This record gives sequence, structure tokens and C-alpha cells, in this order.
Amino acid sequence: MRDEGMMRRNGSKLACALGTAMALSFVTPLAGAGFAQDSGGLFAPRLVINGQVVSNYEVEQRIKFLQVLRAPGDPEKTALTGLTTDRISAQEAERLAIKLTPEQVTAGMQEFAARANLDVPAFIKAINVEGVDAETFRDFVTAGLLWREVVRQKFGGTVRISEAQIDRALAEAARKPDVKLLLSELVVPVPEGTDPADVLAEVRDIKANLGSEGGFASAARKYSASPTAQSGGRLEWLPLSNLPPAISGQLLGLAPGEVSDPVVVPQAVVLFQLNGISDLETPAPTDVKVSYAQFAVSPEQDAAAIAGSVDGCADLYPLARGLPAERLTVVEEVAMAAVPQDIGLALAKLDPGEAVVRERNGYNELLMLCLRNGVQPEPAAADAAAEPAPEAAPKPDAATDAPATTEDDFVKPDPQREAVRSQLGNRQLSVLADAYMEELRSEAIIEAP
Repeated sequence: MRDEGMMRRNGSKLACALGTAMALSFVTPLAGAGFAQDSGGLFAPRLVINGQVVSNYEVEQRIKFLQVLRAPGDPEKTALTGLTTDRISAQEAERLAIKLTPEQVTAGMQEFAARANLDVPAFIKAINVEGVDAETFRDFVTAGLLWREVVRQKFGGTVRISEAQIDRALAEAARKPDVKLLLSELVVPVPEGTDPADVLAEVRDIKANLGSEGGFASAARKYSASPTAQSGGRLEWLPLSNLPPAISGQLLGLAPGEVSDPVVVPQAVVLFQLNGISDLETPAPTDVKVSYAQFAVSPEQDAAAIAGSVDGCADLYPLARGLPAERLTVVEEVAMAAVPQDIGLALAKLDPGEAVVRERNGYNELLMLCLRNGVQPEPAAADAAAEPAPEAAPKPDAATDAPATTEDDFVKPDPQREAVRSQLGNRQLSVLADAYMEELRSEAIIEAP
């Protein structure tokens, strides 16, 4: 029991530390129980890609892996897309005679596990508790590494970033406007003991029958468990930078009036409707960090009354005095990408000092935003007058043979420009890789038995 409890805590740690960003480290869409259809048995084909089988078992395992990492979106759809990509990338690697050594695979697994501050054995033990096999983890890492090598061989020597491109990127970052979204939400909870697959199917059905914009508001009033249900799910304008990055990326792909795919977060499935986009003149933060508090309210206490009586996170400490330590949790200065997505969505709607009451597994929790910090972009160019001029080169001593110091001795790479160069190169490589995969996918023979 002690080991299992430890592993479940580690599973939560995995979700916070890894999040959905883990997929980016291998340039492969992250895909991750119970959503795959079982037509003919667990090991029966679910897909056949260029003659190679993807079994129901692999789909089930990928979905479970997705759940452990709490990746957003439709788990089954993402799992099928990811496994298709894995097969195609492995087939292309074989065509190009690209092979991985055992050491490369081990290093990739170590890199992946380290993002949760775990070694590989501890990572595997943690995912095993959630029903994910070690081989599923190894296969996922291997497919990502193979695709990385394919992309490097195909495009590695073609990416060139000029100084003019860096100048333009720096100038654009300095005047990049903050984006605000006007959204509506429909939140369907997943009660304890309920199969998430049933709720996901329900939300898919809701989306399929929405119809007009008024249809979304009507459905929100009928089905949503959020406090916004009474207003048809309508939210206030939200800065894009306040939202969890994995979710904000999906929302930016919507057209006004369009509804997102179901977003699976802990204990709920959510639909969003994009009602409007607004650009402000102020620069957008490049890195938003939040501090927040979670206070478990006892059944005899009025959670709403407590929320109305406190003005900041400091006011929660007197309320927690004498209570078990786990009743009050304060998280300090964490990046939005590392915040569990259900918490991130709730915090996005709050100003510092504001709180919301959430039902959590049979008890009420007071979630309060303590602080939100945003790091603004660097200026487009440094003020030349503010930079100290390099010292003049010392003249060589006539009595020595020391060479004269040249101007090149004072030239050092600008860290900011080098960071931008790397970002632009990675972005360009990612665009080429995505186009390459789409080409391979369009040429592949994909069958669903």
C-alpha cells in the first residue's frame, strides 16, 4: 500500500512536470484507457498502415499514457493520430536506413523521465500504476527519436538563419500585441467511479447537435456544471497568455463561432466556443508564472462565505492553523505549462486575490490565485549609447614578440541573438518536418478494418 500510494503521487507529479509539452521534445504528436473500440479482441487490428498493424492494445496503451500526462484534446483521436505518425516515421527511417543504438534509446528515455525529476525505473514504476507498460513508453520514445533522425538527415543542412531574420524577429517580439479571447465554455464533470469514455462520448454527442451559436448557449445552460452555465457559458475576455499553453494553442486554431474538440482535463471534459479575438497594444508576456493556493474546506464550513471573506492567499493561513498540513497547499511561482490544466483553466479567469470554489472528490476546495507574473519580451534592439565601448587594444611591447590584439578579440556572441537564431531554426525545421509528415501521410495506405 505504501509503494502504491507513492506511485500515485508520482503519477500526479508526472502530469505537472511533463504536461503536454513532452511531445515537442521528439517533434512527434503526443498521443496517449478505455476509449478504443474492441472489434475482434484486444490484439486485433485497429488500423493497418502501409501493411503494418496498429492493434487495439496499442491504442488502449497510448490513451492511458496520454491520460497519465494529462494531455488535452480527444484522447482516442490523438492516440490514433500519434500511432499513425509513429508507424509512418518508423517506415521512413527504415527506407533511409536509419537505425538507433540501444544507448540512444536509453538516453531518450532518461531525457523524457528527467522532465518529471525521475530516473527511468521510477518513471516506469509510476506509469505502471496507471496501467501503462514499460514497452509502451519505450516504443513512444523510439518512434520520436527515429523521426528526429529522419528530419535531421532530410533537412539538417538546409536551415540557414540570416542576421536580417534575427533583426525582424527581435523587432516583432518588441511590438507583439497581447491577445485576448472571448470564449464560452461547457464543462461536463466526470464523477468519481464514472468511466471517462462515457462522458467523452456524451460531450461528442453534445457538440454534434449544437447547431447555431444559440445552440451552444442553450447546451451550456442544460449540461454545463460551471458557474457560467446560467449565462450560456459566456466568459469575460481572457488574455491568451493566462491560459495553459496546450489549450491556448487549440483555441487559436478556431474561427469565431467555431467549437473546439472536447478537451479532457482531470475530472471533466470541456468544450469551448470562440466568440471573438482582440489584440491589445501592450506587449504580450513571453513567460507567465502563477502562485496559487488550494484550501480543502470541511463539510461544516461554508466555502462560498470563506471565499467572500478573504482578500488574498495570506488570509488563508489563519484559517488553516491547527488543521492537517494537507488541507492548505500553496504553489509558488510555477510556469503555466506546468500547472494541471483544470487548475490552469480556473486560474485564467481569476485576478490575484480572487478565489473559486470547486467540488473535488466529495469535498469543496477553495482555489485562489495569489500572484500572476508575466515576463515581457526584450526590446528589439539595445541602446547603443547604453553599452560600454570596448577598451582600446593595448599596443604591443616593442621588447616582446606578443601579437597585437585585434578587434576580433572583443567580439562575443550576443546571447539574445543566439537564442533567437536557435528558436527560428527550430521553428523552420518544425515547419519542414510537419510538411514532410503530411506528404508521407497523404501517400500512405491507411485502412481501418
